[in-house]
Amino acid sequence: MTINKTLRGHKLLMVMPWEQPAEFIENLKAEFPGLQVVTYRQTEWDQTWAPFPDEEWKDVTVLLTFTVLPTPEQAPKLEYIQLMSAGANHVLDLPIFKDTEAKFCTANGVHGPQISEWIIGTYLAFQHRFPQYHEKQKDGRWDRSDLNLIDDAVQKTIGILGYGSIGRQTARLATAMGMNVHAYTLHPRTTPASKKDHSWTPPGLGDPSGIYPSKWFSGSSRADLHAFLTSGLDLLVIATPLTPNTQHLLAAAEFELLAADGRKGRTFVSNIARGPVVNTPDIIHALKEGLIKGAALDVTDPEPLPNGHELWSMENVIITPHVSGASTHYNERVLSILEYNLKRLSEDTEPVNKVNKREGY
Repeated sequence: MTINKTLRGHKLLMVMPWEQPAEFIENLKAEFPGLQVVTYRQTEWDQTWAPFPDEEWKDVTVLLTFTVLPTPEQAPKLEYIQLMSAGANHVLDLPIFKDTEAKFCTANGVHGPQISEWIIGTYLAFQHRFPQYHEKQKDGRWDRSDLNLIDDAVQKTIGILGYGSIGRQTARLATAMGMNVHAYTLHPRTTPASKKDHSWTPPGLGDPSGIYPSKWFSGSSRADLHAFLTSGLDLLVIATPLTPNTQHLLAAAEFELLAADGRKGRTFVSNIARGPVVNTPDIIHALKEGLIKGAALDVTDPEPLPNGHELWSMENVIITPHVSGASTHYNERVLSILEYNLKRLSEDTEPVNKVNKREGY
């Protein structure tokens, strides 16, 4: 094992919803001599209270966490926070984020494999009518009456709103199925260098060089977004971060555009981002009126979706309770990012997946 510059004097605090990774910690100590490692277990993913005394915070320089975060006064030496989530929307208003120089990094790349499988899986389930056939199976009915309604994905167009690690892995899978990819990003990607992905990605996955999109849209205006939405999408994937600028990014006007010029009932909408990116009453209207073909929703607004909510009973909707990011490999991927960024810290270089504090992701 190559010994890097020591992290002597640094204290890593790991607050995790899983058991202490003893072998990983021993490897860290061997790789980074002098690094002090302290671990605590939180009982819930969304827990915000610290399962340890305030005194523990004072010498922490590196923190691995999801929702347990200190105030600036509690952790004056904190330099680098590794979040376990792909998004950072839950920390944007906290003083430790807004009022300090501490670097926040997301778990961007951890979710790409499983969420892309969820996106493609729910779309194919809808296209091949798996929910309907499952109901017939429960009734013990061999019924092929809707055989002519089954459609495949070849030569369909997928539009990915937010071409990050999840979008890039989704593009890889969609391309393998013969789909055409349209990408949308906030900033232009007009050169080969600008199309490259500089975030963490599991080896051999994603779209590191940005080669899959046949069309690349960008911009921050409604007109820019609308040009993308009217590009002939069969599957619209919402994978953009939730920020003040993306709240209700998709509302009545956007669903009307998806249905314009003979495209009514063409687009299937998949939301794996955050519920408030979509205006809920407006997507319900679009589903009822047939403006869009259907929807797969892993996130909703409100969330959790209340019992009896109208979305639950809609036949053209697939809903899961914010589980698309779940995987038995989640933990090891988060720890891989942490280890990689500790190496960069030891070399005095910028970490990967660093959150832009101005843009909020």
